[in-house]
Amino acid sequence: MKGALLVCGTHSDAGKSLLTAGICRWLHRQGVSVAPFKAQNMALNSVVTLDGGEIGRAQAVQAAACGLEPEIAMNPILIKPSGERHSQVIVMGRPHFDADARSYGERKRELRPIVAGALADLSDRYDVVVCEGAGSPAEINLRERDIANMWLAGEAGLPTLLVADIDRGGVFASLYGTLALLSAEDQAHVAGFVINKFRGDQTILAPGLDDLERLTGRPTLGVLPFVEDLWMDVEDSLSLDASRPEQPAAGTDTLDVAVVRLRYISNFTDADALSAEPGVRVRFTRSAADIERADLVIVPGTKATVEDLERLRATGLDHALRARAQRGDPIFGICGGYQLLGERIHDEIESRRGTVAGLGLLPANTRFEPDKILRRRTGHSPWLGTDASGYEIRHGRVERTGGSPLIDADEGCVNGAVAGTSWHGVLERDGFRRAYLARVAAARRRRFVPGNTPFAAVRAAHLDVLGDLVANHIDTATLERLIEAGPPAGLPTIDTEVRRVAALRDHS
Repeated sequence: MKGALLVCGTHSDAGKSLLTAGICRWLHRQGVSVAPFKAQNMALNSVVTLDGGEIGRAQAVQAAACGLEPEIAMNPILIKPSGERHSQVIVMGRPHFDADARSYGERKRELRPIVAGALADLSDRYDVVVCEGAGSPAEINLRERDIANMWLAGEAGLPTLLVADIDRGGVFASLYGTLALLSAEDQAHVAGFVINKFRGDQTILAPGLDDLERLTGRPTLGVLPFVEDLWMDVEDSLSLDASRPEQPAAGTDTLDVAVVRLRYISNFTDADALSAEPGVRVRFTRSAADIERADLVIVPGTKATVEDLERLRATGLDHALRARAQRGDPIFGICGGYQLLGERIHDEIESRRGTVAGLGLLPANTRFEPDKILRRRTGHSPWLGTDASGYEIRHGRVERTGGSPLIDADEGCVNGAVAGTSWHGVLERDGFRRAYLARVAAARRRRFVPGNTPFAAVRAAHLDVLGDLVANHIDTATLERLIEAGPPAGLPTIDTEVRRVAALRDHS
């Protein structure tokens, strides 16, 4: 098998990332050499590759589904919002420029050769590349400068699947309307549909699928059932509203973990490994009451440390965090969360606010520098008596002025029940996570017993579930033909007045 495929969605969080990962997993289990690709990702969840580049978290998960280490070519453009109107644009793994929506749109054309080159590179080295689109391909106001959806399909000759989430309602209108808003040239690449999160009797859905095919000339390749607990490694903040699974407790007590839902929360997947532990309940919250009663509070990463610090003060959550610290109840800060728990932050890079006071719960000061630290780390935690590992994505340089180090001699800080680290992913290390949860349980007088299943095995099981969804609910024979042969010839065009008006505007 040799070729490529593009997975687009009718909207954000329709299931593009999960379907892409599922196809990757299914192909990998068939022995196919496969790699993921997303031309442009807008996300505050990212990882560091082995060669020190930064890419979106979803592509790292999709790489794992392929049995690969993530690499820069899998996500050549990453956009990280850093305020209400500005974003940092990561190009081939490194910060390239800061932009607002208008200025970024004006520079998209210069990024197209980079995107095309990255996809060509992967196609040369792997038999199949499964591409994921961004947002919706029917955002007609953005089509002229598109680099991730139908421009990519046309540039690389990609057959395209369109996925929609039936759980939100209006699935047939979403699929038909998305297709109808595309130009005739773009419609020629859309080869079929996939419906995500279906509950109930599929025979009731069947007449609608038949009508959709008659109206569009395109089949529905599969209907994926609604499956609980597919939240792991998500990127869209919409997914924070979904419930987290709670595994039965191994001991007699459970631990309640509250993750502070910052406005510019980043790498919130740091909490995933906690959710995988038996007897640990994780929720994202802006409630002072939740922060007060939780056994553990996580202050996660943020792309706008100073702005989120101001929001904590405006909402009174700073008082709730201080009260916890005074009671000796555990707080754990990660990257930006660690920075705002400190005493001072000097920032002329992101917020440009100069020196501001932190929450003062850790004896540490942060200074932002222009160069971004991107690296993987390993070490040992003398406080927990276990090895540690993670990765750093930060402009802030943190200097500990008191307390004790969390890792090695100079990383992180421990001050009473409050601890912080600059390392993302540190809770994914089984020994570190379980040793820390044991400390939390002791501080809260909980009879909690950690589990014994490695987090890597939990993640692999989730990826296998995605592969099973594709194998059991998608027409994989048609999928293979699309990958090998490209878009079918003679697909009909849906002609609409809206599309004609858009075409006239584009040519005026």
